[in-house]
Amino acid sequence: MNLKIYITSLLLLSSFIGISQEVWTLEECVDYAIEHNLQVKNTSYNNESSRESYRQSIRDLLPSVSGSTDYTIRYGRSADPQTNDYVNTEFFSNNYSLNASLDLFRGFQKLNTIRASKFIYKATQEDILQEKFLLAFRVMSAFYDIKFYEGLVANTLEQLEISQANYDLVEKQVELGLMAGSDLYEAESNLLGDKFLLTQNRNQLANAKLVLLQEMNLTEASDINIQETLEETSMNEDVTLDSLYQKARGFVPLVKSQEYRVNAAKKQLQATRGDLFPSLSLFAGYGTSYFETNVDENGNVIPFKTQFNDNQSKFVGAQLNIPISSGWSNHSRVKQQKIAYMQAKNNLEIQEQELFQLLQQLVQDNQALIAEYEQSAKQVESQQLAFTIAQKRYEKGLINALELFQAKNLYGVAQNQNLQVGLRLKVNQSTMDFYSGLPIFNIN
Repeated sequence: MNLKIYITSLLLLSSFIGISQEVWTLEECVDYAIEHNLQVKNTSYNNESSRESYRQSIRDLLPSVSGSTDYTIRYGRSADPQTNDYVNTEFFSNNYSLNASLDLFRGFQKLNTIRASKFIYKATQEDILQEKFLLAFRVMSAFYDIKFYEGLVANTLEQLEISQANYDLVEKQVELGLMAGSDLYEAESNLLGDKFLLTQNRNQLANAKLVLLQEMNLTEASDINIQETLEETSMNEDVTLDSLYQKARGFVPLVKSQEYRVNAAKKQLQATRGDLFPSLSLFAGYGTSYFETNVDENGNVIPFKTQFNDNQSKFVGAQLNIPISSGWSNHSRVKQQKIAYMQAKNNLEIQEQELFQLLQQLVQDNQALIAEYEQSAKQVESQQLAFTIAQKRYEKGLINALELFQAKNLYGVAQNQNLQVGLRLKVNQSTMDFYSGLPIFNIN
């Protein structure tokens, strides 16, 4: 079958099949991945846990209330709760109590703990955003990898079509006696080489699709079709490192999360220092009891209701606790927390440094890729013209098959390089747009 007819039929068949298949845009891939990614869910659980810790730190301001009761049967020799005399009678007793306490002052520990837990809660919210952004970038990378290998397949099909046309031409020339049989072998070798390269590129395309399916956690599908056309690559050469860093510094979740953790560590340090101050609390209680040995003048056990009312006891008081020495443990905890605070600030500086270096690399890559893309586009035009001329010269017998094959390969390499540089530039530009604060991902 003629290769052109085969390729046309294959494309038509693919288009008919594609009508019934879903075509995914980059935004849809990102949205689906975020909704179904297990690591994002795991980070959300951490956020829910920190939110509950924050709420509980507020509830810790409420008074502490507890109640208790017991039912005790005594055997053998034991003290009579009414007379405190030892008896050898089996009897039971029943006690009830209700106690409450309220902290009035503990070195502002609870207030600082509330503030610290609130900062941690905000930090975990930023962690969720950071995890979503990282996933979105991985999906974007896999998405453009598919576009790259689709381009390679298209370029290889074009090269294969050229090789098939050359083979058909040489075959006719050999039949007419205008070319030697060895020329047909060279043409066939080139044709088989392009077929093998097509198989390799298709396998790489299938692997790239698998990577995207895994990042999206799209387990029920074995293949995915993505949008055919992309927006034209922009050439933004006016971005400066300082302006880009100032914008990114204000909203990048990883940096904001660490900022909240620095504030949390500071408040936790202040809360730990509260152990060095005296603490004051109020307490109150109520208790009553019933004893089987509690009898009246006639030897009858006094009824439960009467004993419950008669045996009541109430108390209220205040307690002042002054820390003097506990093996210097309070001071040690303060020092440990101070180290944790300094480490949190150092981690923030590390995140800021890494962000600056990342943006520095993006700006440099942007300038380099723009120059490479412009040069590679010119190279494609030049190699295409050179190949067209070589093909005409080959048809006239002015060059051999090896020279034509070299010209065709140079044209194919130029196409592939231009495709790769163009997609790298698009990814780099999208990344810079993100750090500039533009909404390239629909993430809340």
